[in-house]
This record gives sequence, C-alpha cells and structure tokens, in this order.
Amino acid sequence: MSSTLAGWLQALALVGALALCYRPLGDYIAKLLTTAKHLRVERGLYKLVGVDGDADQRWTAYLRSVLAFSAVSVLFLYGFMRLQSHLMLSLGFKAVNEHSAWNTAISFVTNTNWQDYSGESTMGHLVQMAGLAVQNFVSAAVGIAVVATLIRGFTRSKTDRVGNFWVDLTRICLRLLLPLSIVFAIVLVANGVIQNFHGFHDLTTLGGDTQSIPGGPVASQEVIKELGTNGGGFFGANSAHPFENPNGFTNWLEIFLLLVISFSLPRTFGKMVGDHRQGYAIVSVMALFWTASAALLTFFETHPAGTALKAAGAAMEGKEERFGPWASALFASSTTLTSTGAVDAAHDSLTPGGGGVTIFDMMLGEIAPGGTGSGLYGMLILAIVAVFVAGLMVGRTPEYLGKKLGGREMKFASLYILTTPAIVLIGTGVAMALGGERANMGNTGAHGFSEVLYAFTSAANNNGSAFGGLTVISPWWDTALGLAMVLGRFLPIIFVLALAGSLAKQQPVPASAGTLPTHKPLFVGLLSGVVLIVVGLTYFPALALGPIAEGLH
Repeated sequence: MSSTLAGWLQALALVGALALCYRPLGDYIAKLLTTAKHLRVERGLYKLVGVDGDADQRWTAYLRSVLAFSAVSVLFLYGFMRLQSHLMLSLGFKAVNEHSAWNTAISFVTNTNWQDYSGESTMGHLVQMAGLAVQNFVSAAVGIAVVATLIRGFTRSKTDRVGNFWVDLTRICLRLLLPLSIVFAIVLVANGVIQNFHGFHDLTTLGGDTQSIPGGPVASQEVIKELGTNGGGFFGANSAHPFENPNGFTNWLEIFLLLVISFSLPRTFGKMVGDHRQGYAIVSVMALFWTASAALLTFFETHPAGTALKAAGAAMEGKEERFGPWASALFASSTTLTSTGAVDAAHDSLTPGGGGVTIFDMMLGEIAPGGTGSGLYGMLILAIVAVFVAGLMVGRTPEYLGKKLGGREMKFASLYILTTPAIVLIGTGVAMALGGERANMGNTGAHGFSEVLYAFTSAANNNGSAFGGLTVISPWWDTALGLAMVLGRFLPIIFVLALAGSLAKQQPVPASAGTLPTHKPLFVGLLSGVVLIVVGLTYFPALALGPIAEGLH
C-alpha cells in the first residue's frame, strides 16, 4: 500500500470515528453536567471536603474555587518534585531543581505540560503517577468545568449562579475522564505500550554498546495525556518513543484520543442550550480549520523544497520511519490545534511551511477543536464577537442565543482575545532583546526567531510542544515561560467566568425578524472570517519575521 493511500485511509478513519462519537459522547457530557443526581462516591467526597453538592456558586465564588484549587495544586506538585529523592519509586533520582520544579508545576496545572526535562532521567515513578498524571486529569477537568459555566450563562436567566466548581470537577474526573482512561489504557497495553514499575535494565545493542532502558507505568499516563489534551510525555521523546507509541495503530489512536472530547463538546453545547443546530455550526468551523491545517501541513511535508528532500520523496528529518510524513503531519496538526502538545516527530525539523502551520494553529487560540473545554469557550467568545460585528453592520443590538451583547459583555470578550497575543508578542520581544537569552537559540536568523516565537506561543496558549533547538533550562526561561503559562491560562478563565455571570443575570429576549440566525452557513462563514481576521492577522508581522521569511530564503 502506498504511503499516500495509507495516509488518506487513516485520515478518513479518524474523521469517521470522531463523527461516530460526536453525538453519544456529547450527550453524555451534557447529562453529567446537568443532572441533579449525585453518585454515592461523589457524595462521600463532598462530605469529606465540606462541600454542599446542591449549592450553586456565583461566578466570583466559582473563580475563587478555580484559583484556590490551582494554587494548591502548584504548591503540592512543586513540593513533590523537590522531595523526590526521599520518596519511594524515585529510581535514585535527586530532587528537581527549583526553577525547573516551578516551571513543571505551573506547566501541568495549567494543562500546558511544557517539559524542560527528559522524564526518564529526571522523574521517578511516584512523581510521574501521583504528581504529573493526577494533574493531567484535574487540569483537563477544569477546562470543561469553565466552559460549562459559560453555557449555563446562556441557559439561565435572572440569576447570579453559574454552577458548583467542586461538583463539576468531581463529576468530570469520575464519570468521564477516569472511565475512558481505564478502557483505552488497556487498549494501549494490548498494543505494546508498557505498563510496569520496573527501573532501568542494561541491555547490549546490536553495535555492542550498553544502553539503559527504563520501564514505568506509561500506558496509564499516556492515555490521559492525550484524552485530556495535556501532552506531557513519560519519556523525553514523547509520542515518538516506541514505549509510548509503538506502531501505526497506537499513533492513530492517540490522535483520536486527543481530539475526541473537544470535538464532542459542541454537541454538549447544543444539547444544553436546547438547539443542536448551534452545536453543528460551531463544530463545522472547528472541522473546517482542522481540515485546512492538516491538509496544508501534509502538503508541505510531502512536497518539500530542496533537491535532497525531493529525491527522498518527503521531509523525513526528525520523523519516525514507522509513521512517515502523513501520520506525522496529522499528529502535528491535531496536537497544535488542541492544547495537547504531544509530538510524534521533531517539530523543529518540519519544513518552514509545516513549522509555520503549527505555530499558526496555536496562534488561532487552539479552537479547532482546542483543549478540553478551553477550545469551546474560545470559539464561543469568537462567536460572540462575530454576532457583535454582524449587529454593527445592520445597526441593531446584537443577540446570541437570546442574550443581549452589550458593552459589558464585549469588554470581557475583547479582553479575552487581546490577552494571549499580548503575552506572546511581549514575551518574544523581551527574549529577543536580551543578548544572554538569545544565546540559548540553537539557530540564528529566521529559524532562531521562530524557535523563540514558538516557545512563547506554546506557553501562552497552554500547548506545551516546542521547537527543540531552543535551550530553555535556564532560570530566566523557566520563569518567563512559567509566567506566560499562568497568565495565558487564568486571565482568559477570569474573563470567561465574568462573561458567564453577566449573561446569566439577563432576561432572555425572543428572536425577531432582525435576529441573526447563528446556525446557518452564513454564520459559519462569518465566524470563520472573524477567526482569521481578528485572531490570525494579529500575528502576521511576527510570522513574517520567522517561518515566512525562512520559507522565502
């Protein structure tokens, strides 16, 4: 079978599998977010921590809960890594240094999973399991919980209550993420992903050298790494490592896992607002950008410039032979359009066009389909902006799902949109202005600039992937990127929750002849245009200095 045919088949199989899951998974998530029934284990947890599971919170209380939970998580994970040498299953590793522990704690709590270390030479099994993997669950759940409040803002009226964070967090972990993780971890193990508590084994290679091969509980972490759009690998090579991703099927399955929840959440949105057509409109825009990104990246990697690459038939540098350019491009596109950041190839070795696509994917705000929850609330913010723009065109107060979009709502939406570009561009500018930090660039010129731009884009958008040519293990880089992750995660959450509270207080207005239909192809086109113009063009000058300049060189 030719690589082209195999590439088409795996892409079509992926689309088919996602389409089959869209309705049942989306409806199930809607049910767990709306039901008044608590499971026995959930009631026990609420009693243990002193939470009233039947009490709703104001958006300010919900925000305080999110921030407090995240702050405690950072402190716990930081302490865990600093005390590693005193813990069981440490494999003899010493404590993680201060600035790397800070960066890693922030990274996993913010669902970024940026890694300035190689897991197999830095982290013991207990820290990987009870520290990093736990945050893979709860940070993903936080994103879904936040988008649930925004949807409730549209469905509720004349109230200041948007839900209960502790109930949302518990249900999402216990009823959604944990069951799916158990099922697919078994599938991964059955297909060659390792799962054990072994330490290091010294083996003799074919060349006669000795190599230490680590074991570990990999499959259990691998599945939630993808399912929760986290991305942090057990090994430094991430999903390019054969213990994490042994063959073509596991590679396809990992792509499916990192997309399935985010692509199903628009169905949850449509179910909760009582109009499935709204969900279809949102998922259509997501699918449009995902398809365009995957097609462009595949084209650039299979039609590279340069005599040597053309003779080879594709740009294979930095890619695994067992996957090839088609599967690598599909993985790279999907992981940067979500907030996953897992990689099965070296993004630093992508062609200038391919690397530019991955950067642009993140710059869009990772909304196609985006991270678990964060992708949907990012797209809904842009939908609000699109409705507002349409309202200005016809000279009437814009409405979305029966809620008026006035000055207060648009301020929150505008602040959301401006936050991430400000973090990315200011951070990149500061780094390029500091001679000592420029020395950490593995390359000079346009590609070196792309490495820095990629790092801050990845951190601020909570993605976690990187152009590996940039050395980021210094205190300055760990601190700067850690701050980018914190601000890029929690400032948008503040604006989303504030917007949810503002919408929930309103009395719904009935649709009229002048109301813009937000479920038709016209709105899909309008929203797509807003994504490209409002978000994408913000970064064009920076892209021109990096991947575009490199491609034209």
